[in-house]
Amino acid sequence: MKISVITVCYNSIATLQDTLESILRQTYPDVESIVVDGASKDGTVELIEKYSHQFSGRMKWLSEPDKGIYDAMNKGIGMATGDVIGFLNADDYYQDGNVLEAIAEAFARHGTDAVHGNLNYINGAREIVRTWRGTEYTPGSFQRGWNPAHPTFYCKKDCFTRYGGFDPAIGSAADFELMMRFIEKNSISTAYIDRDMVFMRTGGSSTAGLRAILRNTRQNKQAFKKNGIPYPWHYGVTRLLAKAGSMRNPILYLFKTR
Repeated sequence: MKISVITVCYNSIATLQDTLESILRQTYPDVESIVVDGASKDGTVELIEKYSHQFSGRMKWLSEPDKGIYDAMNKGIGMATGDVIGFLNADDYYQDGNVLEAIAEAFARHGTDAVHGNLNYINGAREIVRTWRGTEYTPGSFQRGWNPAHPTFYCKKDCFTRYGGFDPAIGSAADFELMMRFIEKNSISTAYIDRDMVFMRTGGSSTAGLRAILRNTRQNKQAFKKNGIPYPWHYGVTRLLAKAGSMRNPILYLFKTR
């Protein structure tokens, strides 16, 4: 089973090396790295060129203007030749060298269309400041405030062929909308791996705190409407509780403003 790992970047010279090194360290052999750059001007392109040789023919890349991160992700999907697709963007890197091995084993063991796991957010000092622990999906979970951590979501390419890619018109909720469309609307099968998979760099009010949750909740409402799934009146509260319950320190998370 080939796994295509798509990395989207733009002016990412400070962080992309960690991303690519973590892919190179993976013990799983059948990996395709796809890098989609948005015409960077800071040396990112030169870094990609340097690393492309280290992948020994297992990397594809392009650098050109795009219409945002989800447009770039869709380009990566179109370039992918793997049986399974996942995303490891330029602010992310794998927890260890055996992550893709564990993902491949989970697909073989469960026979599902997708798998997902746990995500650790880190600060500039690489200290874990937040942990998103997943749970198994049950029907109606999205309406109860649940969704997988997208950087840990690996899905068979056939699902993208059948149900489409990201919808940039949804804005920052496009990854939520895609996973809801696949899992809740079209009933693809999933398996949760209780394993830490990815470190994600984070910071600022856009990724933590009550204000961010409320903003993202409003954006998610568009995803429900697009897919014809009723938007529960209690969604904001249940999402808040589900989000806080998945955190290592929910009080700190909810009241963080920076």
